[in-house]
Amino acid sequence: MPVSRLYKLYLSPHKKYVKVLRNLLGFVPGNLLLYRLAFRHKSVAQNVKKGVKNSNERLEFLGDAVLGSVVAEVLFKLYPYEDEGFLTELRSKIVNRQNLNQLARKLGFEQLIEYDSRMLGPSRQGSLLGDAFEALVGAIYLDKGYNFTRDFLVNHIIKTHIDIHTLEQTETNFKSKLIEWCQRHGKDISFDLVENQVGESLKLFTVQASIDGQILGLGKEFSKKNAEKLAAEKACEALGI
Repeated sequence: MPVSRLYKLYLSPHKKYVKVLRNLLGFVPGNLLLYRLAFRHKSVAQNVKKGVKNSNERLEFLGDAVLGSVVAEVLFKLYPYEDEGFLTELRSKIVNRQNLNQLARKLGFEQLIEYDSRMLGPSRQGSLLGDAFEALVGAIYLDKGYNFTRDFLVNHIIKTHIDIHTLEQTETNFKSKLIEWCQRHGKDISFDLVENQVGESLKLFTVQASIDGQILGLGKEFSKKNAEKLAAEKACEALGI
């Protein structure tokens, strides 16, 4: 074992935290600050520059993209004769917030997440785990590189904890679920196409799900239908449905 890893495990003042991460992830982290940041919610973060907080939100953004890329590659190779629609739908089932929340809870993330419970209701606390999982993927990518992150996700997460073939048979229609909930509670719902941010692909669709005029979910995908599904998923998550 390299000297730097031995130091982190046995001599570093942060050795207890490093051992927890090693047991959780199966490897010794390099840049420990990235991993601490991955588990820090904005409710306990501090402003650092121009209103940006040292929370896990930026890492979550990065990790979401890396995770989506790895899952897409796995599905592309696993299903050589399925079309784009099938692959997109199955990827969505794997990376949806509910699935990531369950996965992060199974891995034991609850012991590491920093957040202020006074600022978050029970329904909002549920998304902390999935957010932290994506942020962790971003931290590993910055610390170890893409190939290491891909191998970690494939061997330590997907093959070990995700039954892709069972998910293939599972119906997860968040849009229908959200519409039915609104109908039962007499709420108005709309899915609105909005402008993309500067620098985003012109082929990317951005859809916001609003209930009684309040935006509760935002989805971005390369088809309007899938963007609506993602927006609905975020709205269901916000409502605790």
